[in-house]
Amino acid sequence: MEKRDRFKKVYIEISNICNLNCPFCIKTNRDKKALSVDEFKIILDKVKPFTKYLYFHVLGEPLLHKDINELINIASKDFYINITTNGYLINNIKTKNIRQINISLHSYNDIYNKSLEEYLDDLYNYAINNNKNTYINFRLWANTKYADEIINYFNNKFNINIIKGINNKLDNNIYLNFSNEFVWPDNADKSLDIEGICYALTDHIAILSDGTITACCLDASGKINFGNIFDTDISEVLDNKLFKEMLDGFKEGKRIHPLCKKCNFLETKIKN
Repeated sequence: MEKRDRFKKVYIEISNICNLNCPFCIKTNRDKKALSVDEFKIILDKVKPFTKYLYFHVLGEPLLHKDINELINIASKDFYINITTNGYLINNIKTKNIRQINISLHSYNDIYNKSLEEYLDDLYNYAINNNKNTYINFRLWANTKYADEIINYFNNKFNINIIKGINNKLDNNIYLNFSNEFVWPDNADKSLDIEGICYALTDHIAILSDGTITACCLDASGKINFGNIFDTDISEVLDNKLFKEMLDGFKEGKRIHPLCKKCNFLETKIKN
């Protein structure tokens, strides 16, 4: 691939529709929307000069999209594809063209009429059958309800001794990463006034399913709006006044936008 490194990655929300209703996830007033194949191709053409890595992630469950395998195969011709999923629909994947799949194990809940063993069996089988082509990254909040049961399951399956709270290699290209629970900035205490650096705009941007171009995957409501991808080019975004102000602020350890001042994601990650 030619050099396309303005952004380390671009998040694309191929759909904001989910098969679960997790209590920790943000609820928005946005209309439910899934990108069409044609809309997806427009986005690919516009971001291609600026990155080689796409992440199917913001809100929604990407594996619920009816054209998920077609979208992966189309995009993988020019990009490295990374997906974040709750794992319930792992068997919907029929293609090998995925660089990395991140599976949020803390999404599991027995209210969804699937036992923990059935859920983990599906994920384990997918992992061991696909780890030659794809990095499998299991993610788990250390204090989640089923954490100990999940750890015991993987200990038995991979014949290892997982250390809780650190990142563990389970097998070739298969990992279990622990982190602390974060709060979506939209749900955070309004009195928070967090300062400090952020990698948004330097490292990445995000595109919502309605086309809104925003700073990162934590702006699920599109409050930081740099335009719409269907009528705005990325080069225009880079010259956007708000974009420049936010980027300059991050470089100086300042957070300009009110949403950023309520975001504790980076602080949560630093603690690990």
